Amino acid sequence: MRTEHTQKKTSAALGFFDGLHLGHRAVIEAAGKAGGKLGIPLAVLTFRGEPELPKFAGRHDMGLMTYGDREDMLRALGAQHIFAYDFADIRDMQPEAFFDIIVAGEMNAGYVVCGEDFRFGKGGSGDVRLLGELCEERGIGLETVPPVCVNGVPVSSTLIRELIRKGDVSGANEQLGHRFSLELPVLHGKQLGRTIGFPTINQVIPEFMVHPKHGVYASRAFVDGTAFPAITDIGVKPTVGSGGSEITETHLIGFSGDLYGKNVRIELIRFIREEKKFSGLDELKAQLETDRAFAEKNIFTDW
Repeated sequence: MRTEHTQKKTSAALGFFDGLHLGHRAVIEAAGKAGGKLGIPLAVLTFRGEPELPKFAGRHDMGLMTYGDREDMLRALGAQHIFAYDFADIRDMQPEAFFDIIVAGEMNAGYVVCGEDFRFGKGGSGDVRLLGELCEERGIGLETVPPVCVNGVPVSSTLIRELIRKGDVSGANEQLGHRFSLELPVLHGKQLGRTIGFPTINQVIPEFMVHPKHGVYASRAFVDGTAFPAITDIGVKPTVGSGGSEITETHLIGFSGDLYGKNVRIELIRFIREEKKFSGLDELKAQLETDRAFAEKNIFTDW
């Protein structure tokens, strides 16, 4: 169930940390700072097993990042120990058992940091008040971090999901503190883009991930560590048809090569326009040229 174990006391950051937005980072940074003062390592609690993540509001498409991306970013933020649990293994734990087995036990917390709205245990029945009582009983320090606000609005994963679903990825990125991105394998497509001078890579967003509003986005694509400005179309390809299935198509500006089977990361920067059905490939090509010119003039000058 756990990914790591430590016999040394830790400064433990508690949360789900999906997306690692500015509020999450404040919690992790506070735990790291406390650990530095106490001379103990930073440990982070999180969850994995994306297809089995808890359903919120009856929906599965809630993920803001894959576990692999989350782990990489946590390491970059200074996490020395990552305790990642499959949600199915801990969802029925009572709060006291969760604290005893995981926080005080496996994480060996000597100091705990969480957000003011942190919930734990079965059905989220444990709150910060109960956590404070449990910490006090064990002689463990507890620090709660207030919400981080952007433009006067508290940052939250719920709001970020709503913004992405509405196509406001620039607003979501502001709350995240980094760009919303997807690293996905490149699949074979119809290769129609090549015939009009706009070769694209095809990718499919996993069901468990939040799905952006259908339309065209200015984006950035990473191939073997090199970034390329790009135009990404998310939708059902009404002009050429996709059988009604959602597909993500990205045209990498300045790139030439075969990427089939490779994983390519796409960062969404800004929504450009709605998805539209054109009369044919010539009209589609003209619009793509307009999209690219708009992005190069208004977005890629500072990307």
